[in-house]
Amino acid sequence: MASFLQTGKGLTFIYSLLKAVRPRQWIKNFAIFAGLIFSGLLDNPYSVMSATAGFFLFCSATSATYLLNDIFDIERDRLHPFKKNRPIASGAIPVNVALIIALLLIVITFPLSYKLSPSFFLAVVAYIILQVFYSAYIKQIILLDVMAIAAGFVLRIYAGVWAVNAHLNVWFLLTVISFALFLAIGKRRSELTLLQAQASKHRETLLHYPENLLDILTAMFANSTWLAYAFFTFLQPPIFARPRLLYLFDNFSLPFTQAKYLMATIPVVIYGVMRYLYIIYEKKEGESPERVLLTDKPLLITVILWLVMVIGIIYYLGA
Repeated sequence: MASFLQTGKGLTFIYSLLKAVRPRQWIKNFAIFAGLIFSGLLDNPYSVMSATAGFFLFCSATSATYLLNDIFDIERDRLHPFKKNRPIASGAIPVNVALIIALLLIVITFPLSYKLSPSFFLAVVAYIILQVFYSAYIKQIILLDVMAIAAGFVLRIYAGVWAVNAHLNVWFLLTVISFALFLAIGKRRSELTLLQAQASKHRETLLHYPENLLDILTAMFANSTWLAYAFFTFLQPPIFARPRLLYLFDNFSLPFTQAKYLMATIPVVIYGVMRYLYIIYEKKEGESPERVLLTDKPLLITVILWLVMVIGIIYYLGA
């Protein structure tokens, strides 16, 4: 490895390494902050620091699994129209170097995760084990592959919950599961459309995913996502509005003193789900959810609006 770095291509190697650990994918790890926000601990400095530390530790863990995944998938990636340019598939990073870096990231992440929280540590270990099995075996099994992707997202959520020692409503968990499955199925649907005749060479399981089945599953989890979220907001305790905010409605005989204000975010979630369906079926860009979020302005605005509304209702509207 040392001789490799001394060939005068250090900057190229560093750039390739940064590309290989996929910092753009770290956007998924912001799910760790869900426990912090919905538990009402966003104004607690210690909890914010714990969640932030958990975020960076999980980024380290996910980067290690991306390297391992690219090692497992090197031959398939070379047949993919986009993934063939990944550093490991293209040869910019030798396989043995990638393996050493992945193991180094894991060795660094484990003790720091345990120091943050034993429960958080278990979530990190479970995530890495899941991803290794996914890369080596599960991704070849129809339906279990998308369930494994969803499980990884759920582990992100609970890693954040355990990092701040919080608790989340079971309906929020069902929302996360439905949303994760929605993204995973949408990913498979877009892969099938993108790769077409070459689908089986890149991912054998795509042969066993008829378009009709993927369409049904996409619709099913799109519906369950917003419905589970609607139940989550409806079953949340009523929020008592700050008295000074009620002065604006003195002339209206409406029950604004206390209400389930989080339900106001349901239309935003419904629009977000519909927009993503449009992206999958019309724009055919659901293969990379993180890229879609960063490049599709209406969807990005929707996510930001939802986040602002949630934080505003929980932390500024309530008394």
